[in-house]
Amino acid sequence: MPESFSPQISDRICKHMNQDHADAVLLYAKVFGNATDATAAAMVSIDAEGMNLTTQVNDGTTAPLRIPFDHLLQDAEDAHHTLIAMVKEAKGKG
Repeated sequence: MPESFSPQISDRICKHMNQDHADAVLLYAKVFGNATDATAAAMVSIDAEGMNLTTQVNDGTTAPLRIPFDHLLQDAEDAHHTLIAMVKEAKGKG
């Protein structure tokens, strides 16, 4: 894993996304992870190649979900821009 995606960086990004952008995380799961029945999602980790989510459906069932990025991320700033672009793309598909 590149230095730019240390566990501390991953944890910081995930905490921010889960606390401030939970709707975006759910959108990632539904659109890019094809988890159309998900009612909630949480970002567990992020690395240069993709993000790991946990999804939940109405009956309380949870499932892990890996969503790859369309390119290898260079650093946390690249992750920021990529996650924003993915939200815009997902909203366009919705």
